[in-house]
Amino acid sequence: MRLGKRCCAFLLVLALLPGNIARAEAEEVFDPEPWESVEALGSVEDVAARVGAAVLMERETGTCLYAHNPHERLEPASVTKIMTMLLVCEALDGGGLREDQPVRCSAHAASMGGSQIFLKEGEEMRLDDLLKSVAVASANDAAVALAEEIAGSEGEFVRRMNERAKELGMADTTFANCTGLPTEEEHLTSAWDIALMSRALLGHDRIRAYTGIWTDSIRDGAFGLANTNKLVRYYEGCTGLKTGFTQGAMYCLAASACRDGTEYIAVVLHAETSAERFEAAKLLLNHAFAVWQLVDALPDGALPPVAVTLGKEKTIQPVMSGETKLVMKKEEAAALRKELELPREIEAPVAAGQQLGCLLLLDGRGRELLRLAVTAPEAVERLGWGRVFLLCLRSLLTGRTS
Repeated sequence: MRLGKRCCAFLLVLALLPGNIARAEAEEVFDPEPWESVEALGSVEDVAARVGAAVLMERETGTCLYAHNPHERLEPASVTKIMTMLLVCEALDGGGLREDQPVRCSAHAASMGGSQIFLKEGEEMRLDDLLKSVAVASANDAAVALAEEIAGSEGEFVRRMNERAKELGMADTTFANCTGLPTEEEHLTSAWDIALMSRALLGHDRIRAYTGIWTDSIRDGAFGLANTNKLVRYYEGCTGLKTGFTQGAMYCLAASACRDGTEYIAVVLHAETSAERFEAAKLLLNHAFAVWQLVDALPDGALPPVAVTLGKEKTIQPVMSGETKLVMKKEEAAALRKELELPREIEAPVAAGQQLGCLLLLDGRGRELLRLAVTAPEAVERLGWGRVFLLCLRSLLTGRTS
């Protein structure tokens, strides 16, 4: 009965979409119905019993809100392609690539197995269609074609992937290819590192136009694409991001969702079934939106100017420095207090970036949660001795200091 239901669903898709459907990883075929339900998870702590590793992170600040085996090194399968897409987006934003430029498929790219769009050697396809095929259908041949376009070879591209991983602080990661296909070489990462590269990828707004697609097509509508990430259709605010499956990696998912301007990333690795990874990610995201809040840590009003004694400028307008957002539980955010510690005057010279004071964020009990620096945006030079002497003389004679 279960097999018959799957066959009917697949035949329905063939009737609805033109041409072929991109072959997905293992059982990850397009299904127009929600995934099969699993035993309900009561709380976020239940995630640990269902998956090998998991991380929940707020995107803007990088604050970790939940972690289970965050640094255990595991196979990521096609979640690898988050790094592939990141390098593509960086090349696009840097002007090294254009979305409309044609990319020619090599024999190596055409030889990829697993999820694919069946590129032929010598076939040309627009770069944005290849990126869409990677983001939506996890196409391995499209990923390799993009890698070769950027770096000349997959090997050189993988070297750049590992270099970028180090720059992002992904200490648990070693990439061996740009697809996540099984390999005899070491190809491992962690839930923590996947959250880091997911955060970096979501820093490129253009990617959401691809990862948020539910169904689409390429080759002028002749070849249909269906997203392997069912959350894109069935979870409010889902912005992506990437599924993965191999026998060794089991079912993996990096999911992202945004509501009311706050975006969270849920990473799930080594789930036994596809349904469990989606349910675990849903629970993590539900927990984030229900319990946590991104708070603007700026002062409630404009910062007052600070007088500068013996300076070439009479005042300086202070500014906030560093991170000005804070993730906290909603009930704590309601009782948040802000206290500004800032002197009325400061003696010159003042250096650019010099700390002038701080803004304290306190909870309802008066405990310090965060201390934000208030700094000078520019330097103020000290007056020369001659000018100081004249000011002192004027003060003695007239009582004025300026």
